[in-house]
Amino acid sequence: SRLTRVLCQEAREIYQSLSEELETDTQFRELDLLLTIDLKDDSEQLAADYARCATPPTWVSVADACALEPLLNRNAIAGAFTVRQGHIHPGKTTQGYLKAFRRCGGEIEIARVVELVSSSDTIKAVKTVAATYHTANTVVCAGGLSRTLLKASGIPVYLYFTHEEMIETPRVDIKLQTIVIPADTKRFQLEQQASNKSVEHLWNKPGHEVIRPILDAGAVQFLDGSLRMGQLSRVLTDPYATIAPDKGEAEIRTQVGKILPALEKLPGTWHHCLVAFSNTGLPVVGSFSGVEGVYIFSGFTNPLVCVPPLAKRFANWVQGQEDEIIAKLSPAN
Repeated sequence: SRLTRVLCQEAREIYQSLSEELETDTQFRELDLLLTIDLKDDSEQLAADYARCATPPTWVSVADACALEPLLNRNAIAGAFTVRQGHIHPGKTTQGYLKAFRRCGGEIEIARVVELVSSSDTIKAVKTVAATYHTANTVVCAGGLSRTLLKASGIPVYLYFTHEEMIETPRVDIKLQTIVIPADTKRFQLEQQASNKSVEHLWNKPGHEVIRPILDAGAVQFLDGSLRMGQLSRVLTDPYATIAPDKGEAEIRTQVGKILPALEKLPGTWHHCLVAFSNTGLPVVGSFSGVEGVYIFSGFTNPLVCVPPLAKRFANWVQGQEDEIIAKLSPAN
């Protein structure tokens, strides 16, 4: 869409100089993104879907795909699409933002939030287990916990979340040349189904599995030689649900191993986190009708692209500057 193309272009421009701005090496670089086509996929339909992109990926044969990524199992794919893709180190970039925030006089307190304290339809404070922080304005950037926190404060929002699982390896000698993900990514379909009106009532109570888990098998390697393999998505309505690591890790290794056999047995650590999403496929950013003093900045299923440009737009918007994109991301929508 025009909106997503604008955000992508702004993100590309921001990342060109972000390391200098933050005084931190974000490890920004461009790699070949390889979108693998499963033997059962409809290649023509996928090509039609990708033709809508601002920079449509190019179809390549199995031989060409394996030339780009020698670790691929040529017997597991029917070809691939490829395009250049920007990439950063999320952890180092986040730490860079935090350090720059402190240099600007910002203060960071780590505490478990209990509730947003309201009075006369206005959020007046943030209560934690240790203290209460009185404030004129509060921005909820709590990712997959945003829905639960706001609901506890009597503020409804059409935000949802998945439990994500992935594997992080230490530095390994194996060299992955590309970013590998499936061409037919199941994540987007999962978000549509899990936020459908027909299942909305399930989200009001913990203990439900809204739809079956999905796994988009892929991998990326960072400059330090470590790898990330994933990713498995579970739609459980309890953000504090206990996830047993063994089953998910085994499934990730098996599915990634079919595409990239050399990665299946690598040593690694299982990780789990929440990922928020909305019922529009876009983030939720802005203020709430009928409640003063509180804003939402959440629902980023693609934070590496969307957060930097939207953070700048949001900062200008709260100071009174009109912004048509922020208006389209309003919780009211």
